[in-house]
Amino acid sequence: MVNERAKQFSSFSPLRGYSDLLKAKEKIIVQKRELTEESMQELSKKLGQINRGMMIKVVYYCEGEYIEAEGMVSALDLCYKKLTLVKRRISFEDIYDLKIISYST
Repeated sequence: MVNERAKQFSSFSPLRGYSDLLKAKEKIIVQKRELTEESMQELSKKLGQINRGMMIKVVYYCEGEYIEAEGMVSALDLCYKKLTLVKRRISFEDIYDLKIISYST
């Protein structure tokens, strides 16, 4: 009975999802940064050290923003130049920075 009464006073939003849409519109779009030749060589070296099962932290460009993700490498496709971090596929060309957290055993 107390729960039923509490429902009466809960907030009501006639425009469900509207606040989420507003937040999405507030997102600031940034331009993709170009890596220097030295940075590209360093990133290439790090990519060469990665194997499945490693824990890494990666900063990559996606849809107008830079995202930092951390997780286990579940796949590394050198042919298509894609890295899969758990279930997130990241193109090598979108990677801005990469850090190996722990090596696989």
